[in-house]
Amino acid sequence: MSNVAIETHELGKSYTLGVKGAGYGTLREAIVKAAKRPFKRERRAKKSGDLLWALKDLSLTINSGEVVGLIGHNGAGKSTLLKILSRITEPSTGYADVTGRVGSLLEVGTGFHPELTGRENIFLNGAILGMRRAEIRTRFDEIVEFAEMERFLDTPVKRYSSGMSVRLAFAVAAHLEPEILLVDEVLAVGDASFQRKSLGKMNEVAKEGRTVVFVSHNLAIIQALCTRGILLERGEVQADAPIVGAIDSYLRTLESAASDDLLERTDRDSRAYDETLVRRLEIRDASGGHPNVVVAGRPATIAVDVTEHLPSMECQLTVVNSLGQPVCTFDSEMTAPVDVRDSEPGTRLECHVESLPLLPGRYRIDVIVKAKRHIQDGLQAAALFDVEPGTVGERPVAAEAEGDVVLPHSWRLPA
Repeated sequence: MSNVAIETHELGKSYTLGVKGAGYGTLREAIVKAAKRPFKRERRAKKSGDLLWALKDLSLTINSGEVVGLIGHNGAGKSTLLKILSRITEPSTGYADVTGRVGSLLEVGTGFHPELTGRENIFLNGAILGMRRAEIRTRFDEIVEFAEMERFLDTPVKRYSSGMSVRLAFAVAAHLEPEILLVDEVLAVGDASFQRKSLGKMNEVAKEGRTVVFVSHNLAIIQALCTRGILLERGEVQADAPIVGAIDSYLRTLESAASDDLLERTDRDSRAYDETLVRRLEIRDASGGHPNVVVAGRPATIAVDVTEHLPSMECQLTVVNSLGQPVCTFDSEMTAPVDVRDSEPGTRLECHVESLPLLPGRYRIDVIVKAKRHIQDGLQAAALFDVEPGTVGERPVAAEAEGDVVLPHSWRLPA
């Protein structure tokens, strides 16, 4: 018996840019389109420049029991691959063979019927997985207890918040014993305590010998859960290695991307409008030394240069450590009396930090630019910077200290 759980061969998925999807048609229209399709191939080939290949010639094999992390920039093809494996979308070229019962948690509410209650959706999902009603009943109480949703079990799912939908969806996906579990980054929607519980459950599922494919930008979680990593870049496999090696390859791509012309980068925030605003980002400390090299405890300024000024412009900066864990966020929408708005900076947005409390190490800055509360542009790793040893609150900062930040503090000790 084959030990292969997932196999893809020259898998490709393309989307036509600027073309809206067609609505529902009649059987007659479908037959007419099918008859005309062979005669349109030549014309479509001439328009190949309008195609975006989310996946291209992707061939890989995942064995039963493997716990695999998919990593890569925004738009690398990670979510598209999981959708094909889940049979949510069809590939444009090649094929994907999936052997075993698949449980998917890809987007908030995926697999749920909004008009049905939480209770009914648990049984619906079980039936989709090929389980008998009696099998679902044996797991039902566990699912409800894990999701902490008993009070809302007979409420239609369309009235659930995104967090409630994720909690129930994950509980169903993890407890109905799929042989293959596909999880995208939707766990970020849940609260912190549920995230911890979910990650514990995923670890338990992995130890039971089931196959798990996990997508996350949090490299610390990926490293803790997965034994193998697959790095995707523009729909192709750039690295397939033990998880530590794959993460190292990804960090090198982040370094390369941060040094590129930001206006030329294509891995922009998928929630953004079709704007390319962020042209440059750098951090400097008060010493006026090299950009993107700062000293712990000194004042620092993060400057974002954009291509144009937009009305009601806001900026969000997230400092992230080397394993992809957010350390802190600076958000101009959370206003304070010290904030200033004037015309002098022009197309520059500045965030000033009185004392940078970071421990020595390598960090990156992710940026989101908004206008009228809508995301206009965003980039991960818009800049990478190094923090060198310094002093925080007159206390020396040790290079070998644990964690990411050091806070001003004082001691009272016996004489």
